[in-house]
Amino acid sequence: MTRREGRGSGPASTRRAVLAIGVGLLLGGCGLTIPTDPDGTLDQVRSSGTLRVGASPRTGWVELDGERAPGGREPQLVEGFAEHLGADVEWTVAGEEHLVTMLEDGELDLAVGGFTDANLWVDKVGLTRPYAEVVVDGSTEAHVMMVPMGENALQSELERWLDENKNGGGS
Repeated sequence: MTRREGRGSGPASTRRAVLAIGVGLLLGGCGLTIPTDPDGTLDQVRSSGTLRVGASPRTGWVELDGERAPGGREPQLVEGFAEHLGADVEWTVAGEEHLVTMLEDGELDLAVGGFTDANLWVDKVGLTRPYAEVVVDGSTEAHVMMVPMGENALQSELERWLDENKNGGGS
């Protein structure tokens, strides 16, 4: 009677382990990082020193006051995030549809406007995890920011920063 050795022992198991380690080292040596930005948005913001942000007015979230930069809760968060990245904010004020088009075309890095997770643009842009929840007329709104679709390193960095600073950097 032949005795079968347990699964995972013997020469075949050793070869699989060596192969797995080799593939891991090979991928690590290629500079593969996760998450990544296919268009390099996060690296571009850091190297250029400019975070291009679109703002759509919404009372309590994004306020406009003449020629000055947008104000309110979200612009305050954006300014803090830009500072974290070592960048200045370049603002574009427009309606949601135009901001979405600019995100799709790579003309913006981020958009704010009191957007919620029930956003109709979810198939065209990336949405952050909800960073704030408010009750409006008995319904809870979970608020998000929009980033270019697939720019996961930027989105992850923004989400981490929002998790740590969602009260507007102490306000």
